[in-house]
Amino acid sequence: MVRTIEWKRGKVIMLDQSRLPGEVKFLECSDYLAVAEGIKKLRIRGAPAIGIAAAMGIALGAQDIKARSFEEFITKLEPIFHYMLSTRPTAVNIKWAVERLRRYLDSLRDNSVPTLKKMLVQEARRILDEDIEVNKAIGEYGAKLIKDGDAILTHCNAGALATGGYGTATAPMLVAREQGKKIRVFADETRPVLQGARLTAWELAQEGIPVTLITDNSAGALMRKGEIDLAIVGTDRTVRNGDVANKIGTYTVAVLAKENGIPFYVAAPLSSIDLSIPTGDLVPIEERDPSEVTCISGRLTSGTRGSWGSVRIAPEGVTVRNMAFDVTPHRYVTGIITEKGIFRPGDVKNIMFESGMEKHKRSVR
Repeated sequence: MVRTIEWKRGKVIMLDQSRLPGEVKFLECSDYLAVAEGIKKLRIRGAPAIGIAAAMGIALGAQDIKARSFEEFITKLEPIFHYMLSTRPTAVNIKWAVERLRRYLDSLRDNSVPTLKKMLVQEARRILDEDIEVNKAIGEYGAKLIKDGDAILTHCNAGALATGGYGTATAPMLVAREQGKKIRVFADETRPVLQGARLTAWELAQEGIPVTLITDNSAGALMRKGEIDLAIVGTDRTVRNGDVANKIGTYTVAVLAKENGIPFYVAAPLSSIDLSIPTGDLVPIEERDPSEVTCISGRLTSGTRGSWGSVRIAPEGVTVRNMAFDVTPHRYVTGIITEKGIFRPGDVKNIMFESGMEKHKRSVR
């Protein structure tokens, strides 16, 4: 499995996902600005992955801070925290990573500045390692919802590329396959940046899972024909009432699933659940550059020497709305798969993030 991001020799190494599947290229980030640029430009994407990237970027930026005391160090680190928070507003994982690092540093206030720098790197790497274990747990719970022979629909990319490894929405598929279940996956292409076509289809094919790529507007027709048994997607932010913010088009899939009596599940690590927001109406929705809609990017000529660029597919000057995310109301969500179990959307508010967390598991299928 390709590693999405890692800390290596004092640098943050990330897979440039904007080049996939045509080219596997790794970027070496030697300062936090390069990491932030990677997040903004979708060179790394997926809520858990950008949370990890933000943590590593902050740790990287901290290495250049010159300070003599804890207070001076924190003061100089604050602008880096704020800059990372500004990169992508919808996914809560960046906020989660920043708050975790702030709490961690507060517990270390009696240590020297060199020690603080070292411990920040260790904590960022710990976030990466924990994410992989979380995803595996999501896979174990989610696989219980998949029957032998099921055809699963997924939207966007919530695989290993969107996380530290193993994936969220794809984790139940991987575990089901390991359990000997024969499954098939339909992957929406996910316009406008084609994460389903470029990334999910590529990942699942690498794993040997049968995958069929479909256009975004084909999902409803396939559901009506009875060719899809359940849908599993990821999330960038799930809020207190169980509303789910995810890649644009997720709401459409959920409504179609409800209409056709198909279970719709959301794979959500606790780091993607934001209990500070009561409803999805309050989630900030990122709008991106119109060129993502008016142009298609890729290699302009065939072969390994082909140049990288974009081809315009819409008229010059056309007005564009390029919303990167939408919100699916909780009434369309059958269940939310976390590393602590499967919950009904209304029970998400009862999840406690500490080790003594209450469990409100329900049968949702």
